[in-house]
Amino acid sequence: MGMTARIETAISSAVAVGQGRGAVPQRLSCALGYATAPGGARIRPTILMSVAMACGDDRPAISDAAAAALEMIHCASLVHDDLPCFDDASLRRGKPSVHKAYSEPLAVLTGDSLIVLAFETLARQSAHAPDRVAQLIMTLAQRTGMPGGICAGQGWESETDIDLSAYHQAKTGALFIAATQMGAVSAGQEAEPWMELGARIGEAFQVADDLRDALYDADTLGKPAGQDDLHGRPNAVAQLGVQGAISRLKDILGGAIASIPSCPGEAQLAQMVRMYAERLTPVAPTVATHRSNV
Repeated sequence: MGMTARIETAISSAVAVGQGRGAVPQRLSCALGYATAPGGARIRPTILMSVAMACGDDRPAISDAAAAALEMIHCASLVHDDLPCFDDASLRRGKPSVHKAYSEPLAVLTGDSLIVLAFETLARQSAHAPDRVAQLIMTLAQRTGMPGGICAGQGWESETDIDLSAYHQAKTGALFIAATQMGAVSAGQEAEPWMELGARIGEAFQVADDLRDALYDADTLGKPAGQDDLHGRPNAVAQLGVQGAISRLKDILGGAIASIPSCPGEAQLAQMVRMYAERLTPVAPTVATHRSNV
């Protein structure tokens, strides 16, 4: 089974567990599927799986569970980000956001349910490799909540004085750090050497997202554009200008390749980063073909 099919199977199987059978709230059950499929580029689980495979991937069931859990946390964050109390976005991945399709209360519950389901998905693997699963749960928790996870990233937007570096690392970098570290842990490797790669990829995606938000329209993005300017959020384009942000993006991606730890699949990982570098580097909006919500 190819990596893409493997990831999609893992996600759909995990979501099916959360949807349940029999006497369950059907609209909430449907909303879980709506929020997770069809997905975006699945970049975070792809990075996780790529690292796991580069490190040997000796427990594929654990790697599958980790990939599904990470993507569910990401999808949950998108559902919550779109709520009226945050971005008030009506589109996500080219279709109505969950609160538009199912109601605001169900969107809150959908995001909450996906977060809990992510940790349940990991816990179900504990009998096979308890030490690895415990580290996976710890890593995902640290990159989801406070003080350094995506919740902290969202929290920075309510502060008067914003530490831009800390904001970017938490808002976007956290789940990329989780991706590289969880991929290594899934394959029985230490997490710490993989932090820099995740942080650099995360920073690159944040800068690229700032550029897309400034340069592209809603039809191209599949979600509202110009949100950074609308909400007064700190961003690389406002700080560096378009060309400065593009130069910064290229520098970050070069550093990401250099930071890959030594492993059997090091060359393949470097190629993966180069591939994403080509996809990330902005082009003229009239020919942009980016998928929404990477």
